[in-house]
Amino acid sequence: MSEQSIYPEAATLAKQLGEVLLAKGYLIATAESCTGGGLAYAITAIPGSSTWFDRTVVTYSNEAKKDLLGVSQATLDNEGAVSVATAIEMAEGLLARSKVDITVAITGIAGPEGGTEEKPVGTVCFAWSLRNGNTLSSSVKFDGDRQQVRHLSILMAIQGLLEILEKDPPFNSRVPAD
Repeated sequence: MSEQSIYPEAATLAKQLGEVLLAKGYLIATAESCTGGGLAYAITAIPGSSTWFDRTVVTYSNEAKKDLLGVSQATLDNEGAVSVATAIEMAEGLLARSKVDITVAITGIAGPEGGTEEKPVGTVCFAWSLRNGNTLSSSVKFDGDRQQVRHLSILMAIQGLLEILEKDPPFNSRVPAD
């Protein structure tokens, strides 16, 4: 089954994202945990995405978050893997380890187990980091089963990218301006 038949909204948004990134000459990368590469799958389902999508790093474990993205043990100990602080370190770590213009990170609890009273199932944290040094973040609580939480997380990550790019932040692109 194709991504479009599974998640038509994600395919539509990913296509729109690709058009904006291509027009601006920007390159992106994703750092994913609870979505398990689903965001990258939605993006790479778009023909020609290799011109504006560089990579994804799926860091499902804390060790992977530390090893591949530079998330600190102190952040994991003090804030937890599912926290805005961890999402920020994931996004900024990926930005530092690549030559992209913008990154997005997703970490959360898709369920059905793993939630707590403080961080129930459906809690997902996001961060978007820009080459100019700005990082934006958000934490939400989605309702639904595991598949729905993952799907909504993918949609929110792409929508966040589109909103940021719509504001046309002044950061250095890899492609010189005309």
